[in-house]
Amino acid sequence: MSGLSRSIHLTVHIHKDPAAMAERAAHILAAACEEAVAERGVFKIALSGGQTPIPLFRLLSGRDWADRLPWDKMTFFWVDERCVSPEHPDSNYGLARRELLGHVPATHFFRMRGEEDPVEAARKYEQQLRADFDLGPQDLPRFDFMLLGMGEDGHTGSIFPNSPALAERKRLVIDQYVPERKADRLTLTLPVINNARCCMFLVTGREKHDVLSRALNLLAQPTLPAQMVRPGFGDLIWVADEAAATGA
Repeated sequence: MSGLSRSIHLTVHIHKDPAAMAERAAHILAAACEEAVAERGVFKIALSGGQTPIPLFRLLSGRDWADRLPWDKMTFFWVDERCVSPEHPDSNYGLARRELLGHVPATHFFRMRGEEDPVEAARKYEQQLRADFDLGPQDLPRFDFMLLGMGEDGHTGSIFPNSPALAERKRLVIDQYVPERKADRLTLTLPVINNARCCMFLVTGREKHDVLSRALNLLAQPTLPAQMVRPGFGDLIWVADEAAATGA
């Protein structure tokens, strides 16, 4: 596949505030879901944690949106997880359950088990992906949708700058200790993320302006994890607020 010519379909949406961002993101997600269900009968999405997706989660679980999506045909996975119990306030799964999954009739979701030994949890999640996507030994899962965020340091998922995870090409899920956070994390690897049909970043806040500008420069040699998200055969969508876009 490396010999094929690849082009990245990049779309950037700038909105006034997180509420407007959430509305745009909901429409993008719903369109991707409709297409996936029509073509394959299921919509496989990987969620990220942090504060940025909360307005989107709350919108999707609210009265105006909850009936628009075919929840019974949606399967939820996670891009990354903190190595804590699902009841811990830092749990990405716990956040999604509190803000979204606990309020809609979604029944198909596979969480990373942050409360278990990180090495074993990563191994089990890779097995889960291989089984659910019916993968051969060299295959990558093809998610319909990746919901991503970006830190001020340019990290995405739990792939941080200068991390050994940046060079991982064989594993689907890895465990790693993140010195900057003094914590263990589980994360999908870049080859898995870049094999998705659509990767959508949500970015808010003027403190993200400089790193957002770097991430959107696809002509530059990528040095930050978020810059390395370049779907080979899918769409790359950034949804940002005016503060992140302008720095004002």
